[in-house]
Amino acid sequence: MEGSNFIDYVKIFVRSGNGGGGSIHFRREKYVPMGGPDGGDGGRGGHIILRGNKQLWTLLHLKYKKHIHADNGNSGEGGLRSGKAGEDIVIEVPLGTIVRDAETMEKDLEILEDGQEIIWMKGGRGGQGNNHYKSATKQAPRYAQSGEAGDEGWKILELKVLADVGLVGFPNAGKSTLLSVVSAAKPEIADYAFTTLVPNLGVVPYRGDRSFIMADIPGIIEGAHAGKGLGVRFLRHIERNSCLLFMIPADSDDIKKEYKILERELKLYNKELAHKPRVIGISKSDLLDEELKRLLAKGLPKKIPHVFFSSLTSENIPMLKDVLWKMMNE
Repeated sequence: MEGSNFIDYVKIFVRSGNGGGGSIHFRREKYVPMGGPDGGDGGRGGHIILRGNKQLWTLLHLKYKKHIHADNGNSGEGGLRSGKAGEDIVIEVPLGTIVRDAETMEKDLEILEDGQEIIWMKGGRGGQGNNHYKSATKQAPRYAQSGEAGDEGWKILELKVLADVGLVGFPNAGKSTLLSVVSAAKPEIADYAFTTLVPNLGVVPYRGDRSFIMADIPGIIEGAHAGKGLGVRFLRHIERNSCLLFMIPADSDDIKKEYKILERELKLYNKELAHKPRVIGISKSDLLDEELKRLLAKGLPKKIPHVFFSSLTSENIPMLKDVLWKMMNE
């Protein structure tokens, strides 16, 4: 994916701000020579906050920011004046972004909604001034609380494309061509494998003023679940789709076998994908006559809806939209 503007994986070091220390101070005025403690509290350290932004579709803006540090809080002052809090840092990310700890790979949080804000790394709490420690027996405490340290660590941000329909298939199955026909998206199309190296999204207009989002996922090959052909990077984008359209070209040597390979790769990558709603689409069906279509249909799974269609001639494209819309809304 070198040279692409679509970045779906970044590793960065983040650190929230340290809290400011509490003040050790005593009230001293002309007619109050023995005033009590009036040290103010330290300000909290700056938070690091993640915010969802539906206008973003890539993590490119974070690719060259390897270190992100929030400001520390200021120390407290005399006269019960609290220190200024460190300024928060707000990082905007695309919807579908998942944050993991780089060492344990455990998921910290996930951003799914536009405008959603989550405090990712909390700033350290400010320390209490000596005013908090006065008592009847200790009227002049000469100590205060230090500020707490902020959080820090190496983190991984992964983007999983959010879409209603995800296109799944081998390279050259016609996924990009279909997306270009049913939406305004203009993915690169060519007669060679792995033309699509990053997911492409398109808005598909449906009857009336309705629409849905379709994602063209880069081609999957056998062994993708183990990373072959950058398969793991491609497969994770399938997890966030409401339903899947398995695309198999009509000129495939064995349509049933090709479907089984695709299904197996998804299961081995994530068992939950085995339960995701799906439709089988036989592309390039303009190459088939009606008798051959009926013969091929007999070998397809009975419980999974299928559609023979052609992006070239627009054959059964409206039917394909109907089937997908019904599945999304069931």
